[in-house]
Amino acid sequence: MDRSITVSGYTVTHTDIVRVCVIVSLTLSCIFITSISLARHVETIYAQLFYFPILYATYFYPKRGLILAGFCAVVYEVLAYVYVFPDTAGLIYTTGQAILFICIAAVVAYFTEKINTSETRYRGIFETSLLGIVIFDQNTFAIRMSNSHFSEMIGYTPEELGSMTFAQLFNGRDEQRRFFEYLGSSEDVVNFETTFLSRAGEPVWVNLSWSRIDGNLVSCSVIDIHQRKLAEQAAEENFLQYKQVTEHAPTSIVILKGTGIVYANPTFRAFTGYEQDELAGRDILTVIHPDDRDRFPVIPGTPDNGQTLPTMTEVRFQTKSGDIRRGTLFFTWILQKGSPAVLINLVDITEYEQLKKTIQQDNIRHQGMISTVAKELHSPLQPIMGYLNMLTQNPETYGVTEETRTILDRVTKSVDRERQVINQMLELSDVDPGRNPLEYTTFSVPALIRSIVDNGGYTSKAELVVDVPPDLDVEGDKEKISTVIDSMLSNAVSYSKPPRKIRISYVSTPNDTMHRIAIQDNGTGITNTQLDEIFEPFQLPDTANGSRKFDRAGLSLPVAKKYVQMHGGFISVDSIVNIGSTFTIHIPKHRQAGVTHGA
Repeated sequence: MDRSITVSGYTVTHTDIVRVCVIVSLTLSCIFITSISLARHVETIYAQLFYFPILYATYFYPKRGLILAGFCAVVYEVLAYVYVFPDTAGLIYTTGQAILFICIAAVVAYFTEKINTSETRYRGIFETSLLGIVIFDQNTFAIRMSNSHFSEMIGYTPEELGSMTFAQLFNGRDEQRRFFEYLGSSEDVVNFETTFLSRAGEPVWVNLSWSRIDGNLVSCSVIDIHQRKLAEQAAEENFLQYKQVTEHAPTSIVILKGTGIVYANPTFRAFTGYEQDELAGRDILTVIHPDDRDRFPVIPGTPDNGQTLPTMTEVRFQTKSGDIRRGTLFFTWILQKGSPAVLINLVDITEYEQLKKTIQQDNIRHQGMISTVAKELHSPLQPIMGYLNMLTQNPETYGVTEETRTILDRVTKSVDRERQVINQMLELSDVDPGRNPLEYTTFSVPALIRSIVDNGGYTSKAELVVDVPPDLDVEGDKEKISTVIDSMLSNAVSYSKPPRKIRISYVSTPNDTMHRIAIQDNGTGITNTQLDEIFEPFQLPDTANGSRKFDRAGLSLPVAKKYVQMHGGFISVDSIVNIGSTFTIHIPKHRQAGVTHGA
């Protein structure tokens, strides 16, 4: 770097000082020699001497060179008047020479300015370019010039690069050999990817493009592609890992572009019976059962055109052997080799569907068995209840003592409890809209709750709070909804801890589409595992420890659930163990279309 000094606020480099000294020396020398030449009439020398300082100054300092040319012209003209006057022809000649000084200086200054402007523009582009630029000798590979961006790219200073060869920058002999082959094969090369070795010893991926400036010099632009290459390598590693996952995935995976299959993993090939070459490029609709092709969604071209993929679809597939299999499809947008594609995860539910049919058939048989058993048990209970009532109501007639009557009362209660269980079994087996349709009426909910509370004697068993609007009417099957509320209330009382506190409240809003009646207790609570079981027949929350503390068969909740479902509603449960539970009955405010009901 050129050194400089500052004088009175002006910064002057050492090079400028030397040039000024040369210009001053040449100018003084020319004036001295010209004076002697004019004095001795040596006309062939004195005029041309002034071109040396003028051309030198104009080349390095075009504007100041013009000033020097004017000064030299004036000095030359003064000298001519001193030594040539009164020779008119000689004065005209010297005046022409003086004018010629200025004209030549102006021409040189003009072209020098053009050259300097082009050079400045080139240097500006060279230094400020976002690309690394290197100029090297194609014979010796010595680096002649390099910009700052290239220096920062590989960590060397410009001085260090100036003492190196371009070939030394490559990461190993193999990369050097590839570079030499490309350099010798063509005058100009574009997009040559290779790796340089940085000053820290780390490989740096670069993209080279070069062209020859003249017979010896080569200009090479260098683009840093290190981060891109690292990302590509990471993407390739991720793809390999992803491929390993998909190849060994237990679920079928298919990648589509449009409806054409571009990839199918081994599980999908086993599912359909086709090989990879048979599936590649094939329309997926050709392996879907003809009756289900309309159910397969339309695949949009890109994820940006406003259309969305479905979350899930179930269709049947026709395998190569002609078998019918059923699958659940899940759709996801992905990038496949840089372009959008759809990934489908397919879950084989063929065996599940068969199992579901088997379970349905078993449930029908089970329901029939329950109905048959309940009816068989119900028949002998009638005469037993009759005889027990006869003995307890007329003890004197049949000679029943007070002690015996106490025993008979206990037996009567046990038989009555058994009768209730059998009636619930019959209700559960007969909960079928076809055989037991809904009888829709409009009834008052507060009146219904009062009737249930009075008949069940719940006020004597618990502290009961009813928070229901007095004018609340509901359209539904009054008897079935009464059974549902009674079952919920009975459970709340049975499972509450003393002092038992039960709250019945209406929690629906005016804009709600459902009537919501909540029954809250302060009981033992229900665990998450038990929540999945309490609506199953013969399941009780207290059976986990085998205690059967409340001595119940567990049929009231399944019956209540089915009655509510017949109305198009559902029952939800919120429970905290040892705090209590809230059962909420959700009944549509308006009769559901398609619900079977009585005439």
